[in-house]
Amino acid sequence: MNGLIEFIKTLGPTRVAAMGAVAAILVGVFAFIIFRVTAPQMTTLYSELTLEDSGAIVSQLEGLGVPYELARDGATVMVPKERVARLRMQLAEDGLPTGGSIGYEIFDRSDTLGATSFVQNMNHLRALEGELARSISALDRIKKARVHLVIPERQLFQRDQRAPTASIVLNVRGSLGPGEIRAVQHLVATAVEGLRPESVSVVDESGRLLASGAESDEEGMIGNSLQERIFSIESRLKGQIEEILNSVVGPGRSRVRVAADVDFNRTTETIETFDPDGQVVRSTQSKEEASSSVERNNQVTVGNELPNGGENANGEGNKDETSATEEIVNYEISKSTKTEIVEAGRVQRLSVAVLVDGTYGPNENGDVVYTPRTQETLDRIAVLVRSAVGFDETRGDLVEVVNLQFAAPPQSDLGEDTSGLFEFTKEDILRFAELGVLLLISLLLLLFVVRPLLRRIVTPEERQPEALLIGPDGTLIAESEMPLDSRDEEEELKIEWLEEAKAAGAVQANSIKKVGEMIDEHPTEAVTIVRGWLDEAA
Repeated sequence: MNGLIEFIKTLGPTRVAAMGAVAAILVGVFAFIIFRVTAPQMTTLYSELTLEDSGAIVSQLEGLGVPYELARDGATVMVPKERVARLRMQLAEDGLPTGGSIGYEIFDRSDTLGATSFVQNMNHLRALEGELARSISALDRIKKARVHLVIPERQLFQRDQRAPTASIVLNVRGSLGPGEIRAVQHLVATAVEGLRPESVSVVDESGRLLASGAESDEEGMIGNSLQERIFSIESRLKGQIEEILNSVVGPGRSRVRVAADVDFNRTTETIETFDPDGQVVRSTQSKEEASSSVERNNQVTVGNELPNGGENANGEGNKDETSATEEIVNYEISKSTKTEIVEAGRVQRLSVAVLVDGTYGPNENGDVVYTPRTQETLDRIAVLVRSAVGFDETRGDLVEVVNLQFAAPPQSDLGEDTSGLFEFTKEDILRFAELGVLLLISLLLLLFVVRPLLRRIVTPEERQPEALLIGPDGTLIAESEMPLDSRDEEEELKIEWLEEAKAAGAVQANSIKKVGEMIDEHPTEAVTIVRGWLDEAA
């Protein structure tokens, strides 16, 4: 310890202070870098949360002892990256996040035992609205939803009942199509007893009416359904064509448009056909009639009264006999009845336009040039397209395949695909930038702070010569060793001594000047005298 203390004393206070400053700076900088590098990487647990959900999630995280960070005024909660999956499962067990609404978990409370029927009905309505809002928010293009239900209370002895209605406010990403709006309406209508889809009104966050919820809107919904039918047919055919072309010309090297002429008239036709050659006897009816009469004189005889007595009459009287035969034949003629119903949505005509790009390749100079496709290739592509769409020439279908150069050639044809070599996410890029900034700060501290301090420590201190003063006893002593009480007196003595020294110096300088002049006038004698002095000194 004594040796260490002596070593510290030899360094001096300046060097010791510099060494302490360097040590403190190095410890602080490297501690900050180590803590920053080894700190857990935070990532998003949930985003776009309501204040209620954020508060509940933060309470759960504090109870679990998990570090967290809040961003975007509490709408985003960030936790260590390696614990995201586990925390989401734990929070899901507690029903978090709720999406800012209350579902059927409202009945899990124990204080509802003594609640009135009115409170229970209101809780049931709130729970139903919350569950529907969660289901709608689960759709891909909907960020948030609010549902309001109006369910009339059923009264006793009331014949006419009012139908329930609903209104929905959506916060969407982009815009919703007619099919998606109808899907939301049917989702809500099927969850509420007695609610019709036409009674559900839908409004987006900008106040634009998506569905009026009125009965008169049924015709508009039918029109939208027909438009969806056309769009569905065109999209299906377009997808089939693009799937084939991507395998032939490459992804992104073709453009396809399909126009379908669809007949939305529903036709019912009944045809009855009779075949006259196909006769069949159905029934036959025959009838024969015969009659005879004899006119006699009005004589009454025994012969007239006997049977067959008229034959024995001697030809007396007039005799009349008649006969008739009738036959009726009924024939069944064959008949066929055909009823044909043509439903709406039949495709009457298709028009397909296909635009394909050419090929790109290096020429003799190594430059990438465009080469159009041959007519034979275009004809083969046209055959494939006709087969894919079910081409029918009798109904007037049209398929056109044209080869034109695209404005921007695909980058994948001009060079190798190196996207798989450096696939970094946004979080990785931010992490690398943070490490680069820390490295830059460390280098700047070493060059402009630590290096000058170390140079100051290593460089030895130069002791400045101290002024010599004449002490009281006539001896020369250093100024730092002079007592403070005698320094004022010594200052006066020093001034007088300096004046005397100046006078003595002037005399000596005059003497030296005269000696020099004598040496210049008699150099030989001067050399002889100097040699004599040297011999005497030896």
